[in-house]
Amino acid sequence: MLDWSQQQLATTANVGLSTIRSFETGKRVPIANNLQAIRTALEAAGVIFIDQNGNGPGVRLRDRQA
Repeated sequence: MLDWSQQQLATTANVGLSTIRSFETGKRVPIANNLQAIRTALEAAGVIFIDQNGNGPGVRLRDRQA
């Protein structure tokens, strides 16, 4: 969706690269402050988190304005 590397996400969210890798491989469960930092970074880049509804939770990318 954003075509970010793990390093880009870690840097943007101010979270350690090893933390991102551990989350993605399932070796660690994110703690609340790391999860919030990652979400904030993704939202700032245009990702919209969609709450659960009849179709379940999801994400989409904010429309870019010309």
